[in-house]
Amino acid sequence: MPCEHTMSDTGPLFVSSGDIIADRRYKWAIDQAARGDFVAAADILAQTVELAPDFATAWFALGAIRDRLGDRAGAIAAFAKTRDADPGDYHGARLQLARLGSGEATPAMSQAYVRRLFDQYAARFDTALTERLAYRGPAVLREAVEQTARVAQRPLRFAAMLDLGCGTGLAGAAFAPLADRLVGVDLSPAMVAQAESKQLYDHLTTGELGAFLREAIDKDQRYDLVVAADVFVYVNDLAPILTMAAKVMAPGGVLAFTVETYPGEGVKLLETLRYAHGEPCVRRALAEANLTTASIAKAAVRSEKGVPVDSLVVAASTPPHAPITFSG
Repeated sequence: MPCEHTMSDTGPLFVSSGDIIADRRYKWAIDQAARGDFVAAADILAQTVELAPDFATAWFALGAIRDRLGDRAGAIAAFAKTRDADPGDYHGARLQLARLGSGEATPAMSQAYVRRLFDQYAARFDTALTERLAYRGPAVLREAVEQTARVAQRPLRFAAMLDLGCGTGLAGAAFAPLADRLVGVDLSPAMVAQAESKQLYDHLTTGELGAFLREAIDKDQRYDLVVAADVFVYVNDLAPILTMAAKVMAPGGVLAFTVETYPGEGVKLLETLRYAHGEPCVRRALAEANLTTASIAKAAVRSEKGVPVDSLVVAASTPPHAPITFSG
């Protein structure tokens, strides 16, 4: 059975081939790449996958190095081998293939890939976002919710709030003063552990967002405010998740979320391996979910390499068919 362990705090999570010699060759190749000798690293990795043809981690590293060397065809071939050896797409090979223009253009991200990505990132997540990426998602979402409440003449107080993809609790910290009960869910156990340490939430769950929402629907659980800060950039099709979110919202409830955007009509995979949704695509998904759009505003929610990232800040609501359950 393949075994899994962390090579370093900043390096990729490593899945063994089960062959000690192949594993050693892989680590030798990674050392060469770390020294800047990518040609040697690619050569060693090519030898490694000859020795262990189903070694997905080595195939993925070979694809990444070939891509860096400008060998697009070679990178595609290596990422295709990764995909075939890694049915759960733990490494994200399908995304790399899409980025290179091969295969499905906007594949769904696997749970294994997203969990691995954020488990790696959890310990330094807050510092990276706030200090290096100028992240302000929770702040702009709170502004959107405050504006929505003013326009609707609602009290800025919510009996129950759901933080979808709560991460380390950055949005929870921004909204906790407005909620009587705060619930968070995230796919990454390491991110949830960070959120739990802040003691902001009344309840935290580790799990996939769709499964959490389906269970909440079955149990007829309702939330007056649902927030998703920088979460839907990892979702290719917004309509299903928004439809489920609408079904757990109380009458007159508010949904607020951010997405990265681009001038087109639909959705595209960016070089950063995050999804950008065109405004028409967002509006269609909201309509399909029977949500009334309160506001869609353009903003720079974060930066990438010092350049502001085009984003949309969205607020929507469910019809007030019954008395609003906001507490006074």
